Amino acid sequence: MPIDPARVQAIDVHVHAEVSCHDPEDPVMAKFFDAASAYFKADRKRPTIPETIAYYREREIAFCLFTVDCESGIGAKRISNYEVADIAAEHDDIVIPFASIDPRKGKLGAREARDLIENHGVKGFKFHGIMQDCHPADRVAYPIYEVIAEYRLPAIFHTGHSGMGTGMRGGGGVRLKYGQPILIDDVAVDFPDIKFILAHPSWPWTDESLSMALHKDNVFIDLSGWSPKYFPKQVIQYANTQLKHKMMFGSDWPLIRPDKWLAAAQEAGFRDEVLPLIMKDNAVRVLGL
Repeated sequence: MPIDPARVQAIDVHVHAEVSCHDPEDPVMAKFFDAASAYFKADRKRPTIPETIAYYREREIAFCLFTVDCESGIGAKRISNYEVADIAAEHDDIVIPFASIDPRKGKLGAREARDLIENHGVKGFKFHGIMQDCHPADRVAYPIYEVIAEYRLPAIFHTGHSGMGTGMRGGGGVRLKYGQPILIDDVAVDFPDIKFILAHPSWPWTDESLSMALHKDNVFIDLSGWSPKYFPKQVIQYANTQLKHKMMFGSDWPLIRPDKWLAAAQEAGFRDEVLPLIMKDNAVRVLGL
């Protein structure tokens, strides 16, 4: 049965699927996982998708699940969007399937996006310009964006520093410049029917994300990737005031666990009336639940 918001305690809009049920770990991706685990001081062993579902179900937290297709950017074989969508369909009372398509796949990627939406129940998309080595407003991605806009779905874009590649030689060859939030501004103008979710507090460009969310009705922010106790002060300030309907809970599982994020959020300075909006209510509206 579809997700009933009244039956869950929270909605996590940022959960990664990093272990395929069918394929072995890609050796290129393994190097990035090693570095990210060291950076986040997280367990190197990645949970499977069924383990992730069990963890969230036990805590009564619904979540958006996706992989990251960076086949062109770093040459790592992706986890199939169809695998994510199919297992999500078996657990659609708690899992919201998102897809990730390398922007450089262009029109072929647009065909996949349409099939995933029409035939496999995908409810949104994830882009990571840094790992995909692609400017968010590169016209090569526009055929994919056009499909997302046609169905008025949300799209999560990585912003800010990237734990992926941190500490690796030359940063693993990935470029942080593609994580600058303002690069997404042109796309938000060109596709007003897409709900753009800027992932993470966007450091060191935090104020750009806040400005974009203030300026555009179709731009939102997920607060994943950092413990709330480390948030820049302006994030708390705007969450409590002008952007209280624009910010959403995200963990960045498995690198940050949702229960730890939620516990830290209780002490971060969010107003009592704002926490329910961040934890669930804003996501219900943005995701159309």
